[in-house]
Amino acid sequence: MSTETNGQQSPPLSGGIGIANLPNQLHKIVTKKGTNFSVMVVGESGTGKTTFINTLFTTELIEPLDDITRRKKQLDRTVDINIHKAELEEKVFNVKLNVIDTPGFGDYVDNNDCWLPVVDFIENQYEQYLRQEQQPVRKGIVDMRVHACLYFIRPNGHTLKPLDVRAMKAIGARCNLIPVIAKADTLTPRDLKQFKKRVMDVINAQNIRIYTPPLESEDETTTRRNREIIAAMPFAIIGSTQEVSTHDGRRVKGRVYPWGVAEVENDQHCDFRKLRSLLIRTHMLDLVTTTEEVHYDKYRTTQMKTRKFGEAKAKKSDNKRFKEEEEMLRKRFTEKVKQEENRFRQWEQKLIAERDRLNKDLEQEHNLVKQLEQEIENFQRGIPAVRHGR
Repeated sequence: MSTETNGQQSPPLSGGIGIANLPNQLHKIVTKKGTNFSVMVVGESGTGKTTFINTLFTTELIEPLDDITRRKKQLDRTVDINIHKAELEEKVFNVKLNVIDTPGFGDYVDNNDCWLPVVDFIENQYEQYLRQEQQPVRKGIVDMRVHACLYFIRPNGHTLKPLDVRAMKAIGARCNLIPVIAKADTLTPRDLKQFKKRVMDVINAQNIRIYTPPLESEDETTTRRNREIIAAMPFAIIGSTQEVSTHDGRRVKGRVYPWGVAEVENDQHCDFRKLRSLLIRTHMLDLVTTTEEVHYDKYRTTQMKTRKFGEAKAKKSDNKRFKEEEEMLRKRFTEKVKQEENRFRQWEQKLIAERDRLNKDLEQEHNLVKQLEQEIENFQRGIPAVRHGR
């Protein structure tokens, strides 16, 4: 590259103009600012969500519930949204972590629409971020948008339940959904392989949208790693925060069984390392970017088509469960009113009939009294009484 000054050609710049240093500048900016990362865990109680999170971040981020509290929670028949915050720092890089737990999900006999609180939370975070973006001063924006939702599937050995299908379809349309088979050590390797295939068959047949790492890459190592991650879905994991000893003397995180030790970080035992790599080590930025450029942009575009700039989201009863309950109550009230109206009409008709009967009887008695009075008057005058036969 060369430039001309006053008609004279200057010598080419040595080493370029410095564009190659932009990645280093970006790295310094990101390292200084850090990042927000929000993970949501969804699944039935007892699938190991708390244990997995504590194993993933090597700390007791979520306190496990005791049996009494768990049973009391199940009696509430509600799906709660609990947010656990933490700041993780490693090699001068800071991550503000938000873990969203959903106790009460799928724990009841009737679980219709139990995923609606989860969907509402995801959309509410988009809405809050959208409102903050539209403010004159946008410094200090609070970002609680869900970047990844881990959906824990109970290892029943068969396939996805209807609840799982409906919930995953609703959640996957709004954020990065990552299916996880909980407690993989409860299935044999053969059964686990078949179960994973059945789950993926249902996901593809039902058009459930799940997060898929990008395959196109100039780096063959990255491409190969992404293919391995995609092939491992749904991730079969084992969670354990305890260190145990193996038969060869190693200390590892895992669970001890009579037949041996199920190791958390052994790729031959489960997919924990692949999932950890996806969430933290290799694809955290892609999860954040996908949330921003795909899911949030889709929500923002939809809202901007129906709202004015700065206008709050219209509060409407778009909850299907509430609509069904409202319609049921409306029908019940209408039927009750009709029943009362019919009962009132029947009572009114009975009153009218009784009134007519009494009036007729009264008229007959009145005529009889007149007849008797006439007979008395005739008797007093000496007129013979005339008896009328009936």
